[in-house]
Amino acid sequence: MSEPYYAAAYWGCRPESAQQCARRAENFFRLLATCHADYARWYEKASSTQRALQLQFEPTFDTFVRFFSKKKHQLWDDGFSFGAWTGHVENQGGMLTLTCGSLAEAAPNNVLLYFPSEPPGWDRLVTLPVLTSVMRAMVQAWEPDWAVAAPRDLREHLSPTRLPGTFVGWLTYYSRQWGEVPTLPEPVRVESVEDKGALVVLTPERISTTNPEHVALSLRAQQSLEERGLLREILAGRQ
Repeated sequence: MSEPYYAAAYWGCRPESAQQCARRAENFFRLLATCHADYARWYEKASSTQRALQLQFEPTFDTFVRFFSKKKHQLWDDGFSFGAWTGHVENQGGMLTLTCGSLAEAAPNNVLLYFPSEPPGWDRLVTLPVLTSVMRAMVQAWEPDWAVAAPRDLREHLSPTRLPGTFVGWLTYYSRQWGEVPTLPEPVRVESVEDKGALVVLTPERISTTNPEHVALSLRAQQSLEERGLLREILAGRQ
């Protein structure tokens, strides 16, 4: 099995209506489709693969308004949740979950995309161009405080709490409101994401927790970012 990767974006308290969340979701799925052909088709999640393959949907504004009007996609008194997958069986595609529009203090709003953990899907999707495009899509659509793309095990090496905002990934995004990202030593690269924030890319190579040099590089970059106050837990109540 290859190292399981994921990409995730988090933002604090942001009350938004079903229509506002639907507009963001439509934009996000549209941008995802440009990241890789595997993200051009989506299905609702269900109790079985056979049932889910009957639930293909078009990720339009009207579709998401309809989804968010259903009780099963509504969170308490505010906010919405939704899950989807690409229809690739045997863990060869992608699975996505999102929580948006919530005022809840228990957890921040977020969107998570899980990548295949086996070839050939892993080789096809866990690449720097795809992950960079996915991160940019998350930022453009959801305007998060912080986002990361990384092997799931990396956070265990870098953060005792493993909480969002307290570690770096292969790629890590910081909004402008989060703080200014310093220049970091090579091979680390810092890219602007429009006028929204900065994307830190640790290395052109795919990061692996089995590579001691990659773990050491992650720790060095994390220390530099921590010195600038850029490592801190995402608070659900942050605005």
